[in-house]
Amino acid sequence: FDAMAFSYSPQRPAHQGLSFRVAAGERVGIVGPSGAGKSTIVRLLLRECVPQAGAIRVGGHDVNQLDTQTLLGQMALVSQDITLFHGTIDENLRLGRPDASHEQVRAAARAANIDDFIMALPQGYATRIGERGLQLSGGQRQRVAIARAIATKPALIVLDEAVSALDVSVRGQILELLLDLQRTERIAYLFVSHDLGVVRAFAHRVVLLESGRIAEQGDARAVIDNPQSAIGRALVAAVPKLTRK
Repeated sequence: FDAMAFSYSPQRPAHQGLSFRVAAGERVGIVGPSGAGKSTIVRLLLRECVPQAGAIRVGGHDVNQLDTQTLLGQMALVSQDITLFHGTIDENLRLGRPDASHEQVRAAARAANIDDFIMALPQGYATRIGERGLQLSGGQRQRVAIARAIATKPALIVLDEAVSALDVSVRGQILELLLDLQRTERIAYLFVSHDLGVVRAFAHRVVLLESGRIAEQGDARAVIDNPQSAIGRALVAAVPKLTRK
């Protein structure tokens, strides 16, 4: 993000001169109170919105000058509201890369630690998972979403509140899975979350947004653990129940 500015309307600026970078293999957490502009960052990356000034680049290329196929080949999104459809597991895993071979699909599922579960089903990868994947548990749906993202071989995975709805134990398993992936693949993560505990455990760096501007950024643990930091003051005040453990 390079001096990026975006407004939904003249009376509603979302971002003003926003600049930050996510390097290859880095994990960056985006935090801030409600209305700070966290979700807008995801919408801008996906080109649902176009900035009025500055630029957003992925792999050195302006996202608004890339064709859709090239852009989606560079990054993948895993969100809280997982989009699965009433088809087979194989069809859902191929959503981002329909030309993938079965072995490539299985390799992505193995990386997401879900291949054994799939193969134990009566019809394996041909098993239908129901509308919105309701025949799977929350953790299984999230692993399918991660496997689908891996299958596209992205340089960047955007995690938009991706684990906030999961139980604590499942959340820990998913975060450990993402860390394991980074040990074998040079994937960068942009992690949008309201949960400081998750960001502290997972991110290398944290970026605090306030009213569309960067109020503070730095080493995630050092900043979050510092009661005198802007994050320590602003976020705890904005979200009194927010855990810091």
